[in-house]
Amino acid sequence: MNAFVVRPEQAEHVALTGGSAFRLLADGADTSGALGANRLTLAAGADGAGPHHHARSTEAFYVVEGAARFRWAGPGGVRTETVRAGGLVVVPPGTVHAFGAAPQQGAELLVVLTPGIDRFGYFRALGRVRRGEEPFASLLPEQERYDVHFADPAGWGEPDAD
Repeated sequence: MNAFVVRPEQAEHVALTGGSAFRLLADGADTSGALGANRLTLAAGADGAGPHHHARSTEAFYVVEGAARFRWAGPGGVRTETVRAGGLVVVPPGTVHAFGAAPQQGAELLVVLTPGIDRFGYFRALGRVRRGEEPFASLLPEQERYDVHFADPAGWGEPDAD
């Protein structure tokens, strides 16, 4: 792998809904599998992802602007925490987690996954699902390929205030 730069105008934009969007920065193939990176803009109160886990990747979320609400399953049950600009959340492999913008606030997140698995195809498909162009069921056969394993949303309900 050689050093490289992704300028803002080079990052692929994947629209979600309501002003939310991905900026695809580096896929696993771009980094020889070292990492993958994207910037996620979430509109106020927008859902980022429902409960899921990664079997092979650690996921790190740096809150660039605004505030995001994170939930993850741990030994004491589901934990909820709001993280503001400048905060970092690290989710190890196998940990079921979900996230979104905090209520009445938007969020800008830099998301890095390591090792890098090619996920740009997943983000593009997720954009189509969120925009109503494809059903969510179209993502189910791709869980292993993209190392995004969906969890049963039952019991996750509305996050508690922290």
